[in-house]
Parts: sequence; structure tokens; C-alpha cells
Amino acid sequence: MDNTNNMSAGGGKNVTIYSTPTCHFCHAAKEFFKENKIEFTDNDVSNDAEKRNEMVKKSGQMGVPVIFVDNEMIIGFDENKLKSLLGI
Repeated sequence: MDNTNNMSAGGGKNVTIYSTPTCHFCHAAKEFFKENKIEFTDNDVSNDAEKRNEMVKKSGQMGVPVIFVDNEMIIGFDENKLKSLLGI
């Protein structure tokens, strides 16, 4: 299920997270985006086989979160790298 949160920051970057509802680091990443008013698309790979396959093809792994800021991939919740890529 795609869930685009309507917030406006991050310099117009395209932010996508592949996550599961039970993943602590996924929740932390999404809270980080919300606190910083970063618009993002959330793909729940626990219920969406197509998005899960897409994530594995892009990242080569099953672990979540997998976050993309434009074409930059971040495996896990790396707050410093996210801040750097988003200019915050």
C-alpha cells in the first residue's frame, strides 16, 4: 500500500521507504521524516509482494527499512546520512 504523507520540506527530493509495521527502525525513520516535515512514500512490504520484490531487486536484501532519497539508497535508519542527503 502506497501512503504518501503530505508534508513539504527536503528540497523537493523524492523520498521512499520500504518498511514493515513491526520494524522499530522503520517507525523511527518515519517519525524523523514527520518531525522534519519531509514528504515520503511508505511501502509496506509485509503486505505487498510486488513492493517487496522491488525492494529486494534494488537492495539485494530482505531487511527493512530500505530508504531512497532520489536515487541514493540507505539501508537501515541512518539519521546523519538522511540529514546530509535532505539538507537538514
